[in-house]
Amino acid sequence: MKSEWILDVLTDLRAFAYENGLPLLAEQLDDTAIVAMAEISSRADPKTGGAYDAECADGNKFGEAGAV
Repeated sequence: MKSEWILDVLTDLRAFAYENGLPLLAEQLDDTAIVAMAEISSRADPKTGGAYDAECADGNKFGEAGAV
């Protein structure tokens, strides 16, 4: 999936934080990675069916994330 690169970035950031004495940041990045995995896995592949919003998938609604 094209969004999974973010997990690698979060892993690198977590390692940097841990190695540089920022344990709270490292822990927060672990939580962030869990959220990212959940959101990525909740998107259905258009080839396999299921709920899929192409507008969200290409990032057009990024600014609306978390809007009430």
